[in-house]
Amino acid sequence: MRKSTGREKMWWAIITVFVLVYALFPVASIFATSFKAPSDLTSGEFLPNGWTTENYEQILVGSAQDLFLSSLWNSIGISLIATAIAVVLATLCAYAIARLDFPGKKLVLTTALAVSIFPVISIVTPLFNVWRTIGLYDTWLGLIIPYLSLTLPISIWTLTAFFKQIPWELEQAAQVDGATTWQAFRKAIVPLAAPGVFTTAIIAFFIAWNDFVYGISLTSTEAARPVPAALAFFTGASQFQAPTGAISAAAIIVTIPIVLLVLLFQRQIVSGLTQGAVKG
Repeated sequence: MRKSTGREKMWWAIITVFVLVYALFPVASIFATSFKAPSDLTSGEFLPNGWTTENYEQILVGSAQDLFLSSLWNSIGISLIATAIAVVLATLCAYAIARLDFPGKKLVLTTALAVSIFPVISIVTPLFNVWRTIGLYDTWLGLIIPYLSLTLPISIWTLTAFFKQIPWELEQAAQVDGATTWQAFRKAIVPLAAPGVFTTAIIAFFIAWNDFVYGISLTSTEAARPVPAALAFFTGASQFQAPTGAISAAAIIVTIPIVLLVLLFQRQIVSGLTQGAVKG
């Protein structure tokens, strides 16, 4: 394999720096805005003239405390539940698709792909009417079910590719030793599939955590409204003041869990993605 020359390494370094700056500049801008006083928001300067924690105090202990903290709890609970259900169902479904021959197997994967690319906004109105009729509007369950339509298809696709890489002989060997089909799956296959399952759970959590359309359309109070939707209801100190600083502070806070998850489990995420993508 040919080694990269010094010039090629330099160009790759320049491209990497450019991509990092392009990706992180909006985050840096939001971070700087979150520490600006209201008088600095219209100054047009990137960094605040005087750093202040006023915006964070407003959403954590101030006037926006009830709105933000309740929505933060809603996002955590709804996203975790939707992720857990999606991963369990996707694990069983992906195992069946990868291991069993049954009519309509390709149709299941095709349907999952079609659902994942279907525009969410087109089904919000009928879903809103149905939820109002059966009493699921503005409830956790009323968001968990639609979130499954977002997280389950991608989970099935990811885990199916991963299960196909696990040798079939391992399960057969476990059954020869006296294990039932369920025991072979639980004790031989699931431990080997742990990196893929973990990666799928992280991706599903990101999708549920970042949803805005369902959150804004299927809730009306703080009982179930998630953070992305709650940001639209922030108000300034007066009708003439935009809540830019408070929204930026809230955006930074809700981004922290995502960043921590990626930093703490980046090896597992990369391992799960690569093992599911490379045919052994």
